[in-house]
Amino acid sequence: MRSAVSPSVPMSLSSLKTILANRQVHPWLIVLGGTAAMFGPTFWGLFHGLWATDSQGHGPIVLAISFWLLWRKVPEVAALPAQPSRAWGWSIFALAMLLYALGRSQDILLFEVGTLIAVIAAAVLLLKGSAAMRSLWFPLFFMAFMIPLPSVVVDAMTQPMKMAVSYTAEAMLYAGGYPISRSGVILQIGQYQLLVADACAGLHTLFTLEALGLLYLNLIRHESVARNVTLAVLIVPISFTANVIRVIVLTLVTYYLGDEAGQGFLHGFAGMVLFMAALMLIILSDTLIRTVVRFWSERGVTRSVKA
Repeated sequence: MRSAVSPSVPMSLSSLKTILANRQVHPWLIVLGGTAAMFGPTFWGLFHGLWATDSQGHGPIVLAISFWLLWRKVPEVAALPAQPSRAWGWSIFALAMLLYALGRSQDILLFEVGTLIAVIAAAVLLLKGSAAMRSLWFPLFFMAFMIPLPSVVVDAMTQPMKMAVSYTAEAMLYAGGYPISRSGVILQIGQYQLLVADACAGLHTLFTLEALGLLYLNLIRHESVARNVTLAVLIVPISFTANVIRVIVLTLVTYYLGDEAGQGFLHGFAGMVLFMAALMLIILSDTLIRTVVRFWSERGVTRSVKA
């Protein structure tokens, strides 16, 4: 059964009043209150700790976008008939409680934060059913990008990425005639030394840009599955290219304007350069894919007409 409410139409004030006037919303309010009480201390600690750092600064952004995506789906979910999946719902809820207790007591953020997704999924299955779950799959999947990964995994994957970004940035600047050399992840240009940090080329940056690309795909809503898959795969090299651009710009700012200007750029404008470069590359890649697909489609039509 399809919803009569378009998921792309924002919720109006009258729609919100209608939903709140319905008694079926009362269980959702209880779930909302319980979830806020359960995860409030967790996110309070993240906002004043890990999420305040450069490497994890994407967490609050992903959380806010996830809630906005869930909010856009409220009219669509409200219009669906209630067909609870109690077996799956209670199973997921029980597992989520066990993982939350383990994560909270042992300070394992992967479990403590990640169980928020499971709790929301369990509530949706218990109150609405699998149809509503299918409607909400992308906001819940998108929320996974805010989960802090274990430092062992991050360190193991970040170092090769930093080496690759440093090598590429050095090669491009050297080809441009700049007096630059490299030792590991340290770039020497003129009298200045720059350390390529985790925030410039780390795993968290890759996750942030991957989330940006998937959000773009969700908002654009291409009908072609091949086009969506191709663009999603291209987000990884796009992330790498955006990081290289960020390091090159930072290096040039330091070389021409001095170390103080470079440090000011790093903490002020560098993140904006990264995201603007990534967004422009995503749009450019999408345009290129659309052009190629259109070309081959028209070529196929021309061949069938000639035949």
